[in-house]
Amino acid sequence: MNWILEKIKLRNLFICFGLIILGLASRKYQSNFSDTINLYLGDAIWAMMVYFFFRIFAFKTRILKHGFYCLIYCYLTEISQMYHSPLIDSLRNTTIGGLVLGFGFLWSDIVSYSIGILAAISFDTYLSNRNKI
Repeated sequence: MNWILEKIKLRNLFICFGLIILGLASRKYQSNFSDTINLYLGDAIWAMMVYFFFRIFAFKTRILKHGFYCLIYCYLTEISQMYHSPLIDSLRNTTIGGLVLGFGFLWSDIVSYSIGILAAISFDTYLSNRNKI
């Protein structure tokens, strides 16, 4: 049974790495997408990565419950972007700080996170059901 859990953790880790690459590529090649897609794509991928990253540690939590917690985390991260101080803003001006902390509150990011978490829940449910067959 432990090897199954380790396999699930490893699968989620690989999904995270894949989503990181996909998210960075979506920013690098954003000129290939419409403005509407660019508005939502990167943040939706980020929310999916958050879901699967935390899933590595909370793999026994029910999928919908886990998705709800991750959605709250994403929303709180977005709300925290309303706070500005010289220290926080200097961290945000670094590449990794900008990716982790974001820059400013946007309602479109809230929508993106919702789409991303919904997609992650759907994909995780598909993977879970596929393994039961």
